[in-house]
Amino acid sequence: MVRKLPFVVGVVSGYWAVKRSRPAFELKDKTVFITGGSRGLGFLLALEFAKSGSRVAICARDPEEIKRAEKLLADAGVSVFGIDCDVTLREEAEIAVQKVQEQLGPIDVLVNNAGVITVGPMESMTIDDYRDSINTHFWGPFFTITAALRTMRSRRHGRIVNISSIGGKISVPHLLPYSVGKFALTGFSEGLHSELRKDNIIVTTVCPGLMRTGSPRNASFKGDNQAEYAWFSISDSIPLLSMSARRAAQQIVKACQRGDAEVTLSLPAKVATKIHGLFPGTTAEAMALSNRFLPSANGNKQARTGAQSASEVSPSWLTTLTERAASENNEVA
Repeated sequence: MVRKLPFVVGVVSGYWAVKRSRPAFELKDKTVFITGGSRGLGFLLALEFAKSGSRVAICARDPEEIKRAEKLLADAGVSVFGIDCDVTLREEAEIAVQKVQEQLGPIDVLVNNAGVITVGPMESMTIDDYRDSINTHFWGPFFTITAALRTMRSRRHGRIVNISSIGGKISVPHLLPYSVGKFALTGFSEGLHSELRKDNIIVTTVCPGLMRTGSPRNASFKGDNQAEYAWFSISDSIPLLSMSARRAAQQIVKACQRGDAEVTLSLPAKVATKIHGLFPGTTAEAMALSNRFLPSANGNKQARTGAQSASEVSPSWLTTLTERAASENNEVA
């Protein structure tokens, strides 16, 4: 083991030397396609890529959200090409990629950001909740990547950014379908990075912790939906626990330019993943303990949005930062 140490150190040092010497990926005049780009983090990523001089296309399932996003971005001096499509459907994903390339040119950067969140105890979840998560977080990126790779490989050029989550590293109570889907995306994305480097295509896996995107109001809540929405939206608003979505978007764009294999966002998320890597049993027991303090199932399997789950504590002064982010990031109609 001791004899192998210099070899390992040499390999690691060589890797970092090559990485530091690699020029940053120039985003000016590049075509960027962002799924789930109409609101929240995707909306902010569209803004950041456009600021870097990129031609930006966004897609989402809701045509009205796309129109609002286009207008809001235009008001900020940014022009984007919007497409309403459901990337969980292979044909729609392929048509969207084709439309982007016809309108803006070959895709240089593909950002898979589309996501769904259903919050509640395991007893409240159905097969459809798991199916929806896997379709959105795994099959959606699979379809868009497969379509975009046709030109990326022929040009030997491209960047793919997959927005996973800390929930794709550590399975979190009351977010089980979400974690299942994000674990699938993390594994797929990490493997893609290894497979596609030979084609000069770099894949970056992004694992954010809690971010103040304003998304809780559009998430789904089951069981005691008011109590579930309260703990989720309050946690999302705590400054030391969550990070600014705008700062997250800036860091994601920089990670794309550097060609990072993986980036974890927010200090709590970085600490949690390090501890979990060293002591997985300990974190599993910690999650089991935290689950005891979360709301009970109460037999309700009906999903309600956050906006339909308001209570005395949420929205309130405790969720001020999340409500502000919702207004800024097109989360409010």
